[in-house]
Amino acid sequence: MTEPVDPARSPRFAQVASFARLPLTRDLSTAKGVFLGIPWDDATSFRSGAREGPSAIRNHSRLVRSYNLFAQVYPFRVLDLVDWGDVDPVPGYLDDTFQRIDEALTPIFSRRIVPFIAGGDHSITLAILRAQKKASGTPVNLLHFDAHYDTWESYWGGKRYTHGTWVKRAYEEGLIAPGGVFQVGIRSSLYSHEDVGNNARIVDRTFTSEDVDAEGYRPIADRLVAALGGRPTYVSVDIDVLDPAYAPGTGTPEPGGLTSRELLHFLRELHRVPMAGFDLVEVAPQYDHMGQVTALTAANLFFEAMSSVARQRSGAAPAR
Repeated sequence: MTEPVDPARSPRFAQVASFARLPLTRDLSTAKGVFLGIPWDDATSFRSGAREGPSAIRNHSRLVRSYNLFAQVYPFRVLDLVDWGDVDPVPGYLDDTFQRIDEALTPIFSRRIVPFIAGGDHSITLAILRAQKKASGTPVNLLHFDAHYDTWESYWGGKRYTHGTWVKRAYEEGLIAPGGVFQVGIRSSLYSHEDVGNNARIVDRTFTSEDVDAEGYRPIADRLVAALGGRPTYVSVDIDVLDPAYAPGTGTPEPGGLTSRELLHFLRELHRVPMAGFDLVEVAPQYDHMGQVTALTAANLFFEAMSSVARQRSGAAPAR
């Protein structure tokens, strides 16, 4: 049974900064969940820096404790969680990096271990979904938290693989299920009105940040759970779904986003969804100017996602 290093014996600022100071190992013989990093940001369209995200998230996960009060579960114990380390990217070479992601993730998905993946820029999700499809043979639902559509056709004269095109590529490749794609937190400016229609041809429903503000997280979460229908769902969180007041450390910040509390609440509701995998991307700590609040928030969002999976696996059912 996996446990973090005991902070009563070893201060949180000591020892190697694995996620939550869990065992750093590639032995997955008993694991039902695994944390890993993909430090890649060569596919960004504005500010680079997300390659530093995994290490920053690990460092600020030192404060994460073992028990989740709201889920009433010990996620690390239930999932026997370990930190696998990082997928080594090939700087400057997207295809080679994607191949390495595939080689790392396919065996994990094949063993039905739930990966919790720290990016890196959002292009990595395409490679992860390829590995999922290869391992399972079937597409998954996609629940996508983001300020941006990420369904654009291309950038820079026909370059089809960037952090702003991955949803469209995943849809074209049959990696995500038609009718099972949902977005939350969208609010960025667009290149043209055509972007709205192009996105709607891929995404079943887009909930903007204004929708969250008007309706609240719980009614939207209820609708998402009903629409996802109990089918395996991959959850992808771009940290820029949060307002820059809560997450300034990211490459493409947009004002008017969700609060950290709202996003925590959304993730707590996902115990009602069979989660095939989870990633959180675009943490760029060099733009953080408030005590690394973005990385700290990201570490806690991982903890909530892990807790939702553990709660589902354990059957724990605290009152809503």
